[in-house]
Amino acid sequence: MTDIPHPRRAYHHIPVFGWLARDLERDFMGNIGYALFVLVTLLILAVKTWGLVALGLTALALVPVMFVILILLTLGD
Repeated sequence: MTDIPHPRRAYHHIPVFGWLARDLERDFMGNIGYALFVLVTLLILAVKTWGLVALGLTALALVPVMFVILILLTLGD
């Protein structure tokens, strides 16, 4: 039986992001820690480069995520 390769999506061609996305599609639970480590490192480098503006914009971008989390917490099981 031959292996059928997965179709390549447009975001797979972005140098670092595409590699990380392919790894997460293959083995999500095995690579989620690595993905979180990369995101935290990028946030630290952004704060070192642009200062607290990068931290503030990150917090502003995560506001909708926190709203969804709070709504899901109030729904319960």
